[in-house]
Amino acid sequence: MQSTIKPVEYDRPVAAGTVCGVGHAWAKVPDAPTPDERAALKARIKALLVREKAVLVAHYYVDAELQELADETGGCVADSLEMARFGRDHDAQTLVVAGVRFMGETAKILSPNKRILMPDLDATCSLDLGCPVDEFSAFCDAHPDRTVVVYANTSAAVKARADWMVTSSIGLEIVADLHARGEKIIWAPDRHLGSYIQKKTGADMLLWQGSCLVHDEFKGIELDLLRAEYPDAKVLVHPESPESVVAQADVVGSTTQLIDAAVKLDATRFIVATDLGILHKMQLAAPGKTFIAAPTAGNSATCKSCAHCPWMAMNGLANLADVLERGHNEIFVDPAIGERARLPIDRMLDFAAAHKKRVQASGDLQRDQQLFANVGAA
Repeated sequence: MQSTIKPVEYDRPVAAGTVCGVGHAWAKVPDAPTPDERAALKARIKALLVREKAVLVAHYYVDAELQELADETGGCVADSLEMARFGRDHDAQTLVVAGVRFMGETAKILSPNKRILMPDLDATCSLDLGCPVDEFSAFCDAHPDRTVVVYANTSAAVKARADWMVTSSIGLEIVADLHARGEKIIWAPDRHLGSYIQKKTGADMLLWQGSCLVHDEFKGIELDLLRAEYPDAKVLVHPESPESVVAQADVVGSTTQLIDAAVKLDATRFIVATDLGILHKMQLAAPGKTFIAAPTAGNSATCKSCAHCPWMAMNGLANLADVLERGHNEIFVDPAIGERARLPIDRMLDFAAAHKKRVQASGDLQRDQQLFANVGAA
């Protein structure tokens, strides 16, 4: 399998997470197969999923063909937490996670007795890389009076150090609840999402200075120019984006929420500020509508990710077939770490379930949908 090595720069917080430096990593992106190779690989993967009694769970940001395979074979295409929940609740004892490493770890934490495979174990995340557990633990130890809230885009070890794990779809509600109880918060790792939630809730939050290399590149000035070019377009923004981009959004939300907005809003044209991988699902969900990628370059600036995660791009048909054939690239989480990491995850799940019941009991679905439109999951 031929591949291209891409150098990657990401925010590497220094000075106890309060100042950003530059970290350097790489992504090994497989070359695209020919049409004949593609057809043969897809047929092989479908047969191997049956042979291995496995189910494929894919993130919205991976290649469209992997998303199609997941849908066609009884798997799922979703955000990171729903991928893990689907895998936990599915009968299959082998889960193949097409995404990045923290997603495989979360699946393993929720399904410790299942075999979790990934096409490439080196597929990582700038938020995960930018929040090393030793440095983050020292940061937490320096502020023992604060409740530790971490985003899903973190390692199992960082989750094990936390009091709460959140996806952004429930992060606003959880932080608001903690704030109402007078708790002060450490938030990690995404500074843009943390700042957004802080402004919405008024909570006392110390923000770790990480960022998503894809969303951090969206440009507010260039977005304003694009909106002028397409004045009828609605702007859909993921909250990991900079404030100058979020401020121009018609809808700020998770991957799932942005897809829902594309379906439900009356507009026929949308500018989308998140990873380009989501456009496949948007086009399927809202045929006949037009989706325009928000700008990541311009005004003499060039893009690095260009709105597509290089690590998500490491998931390909060839390495998916290979991992099913050979059974390698299995995710392991130290059982002690997994047990500790599950506590903040379960705490979030319990909170979300209780919140859903309260909303259903009150019948105030419109109010809840408005709250949830403010911020969304990875």
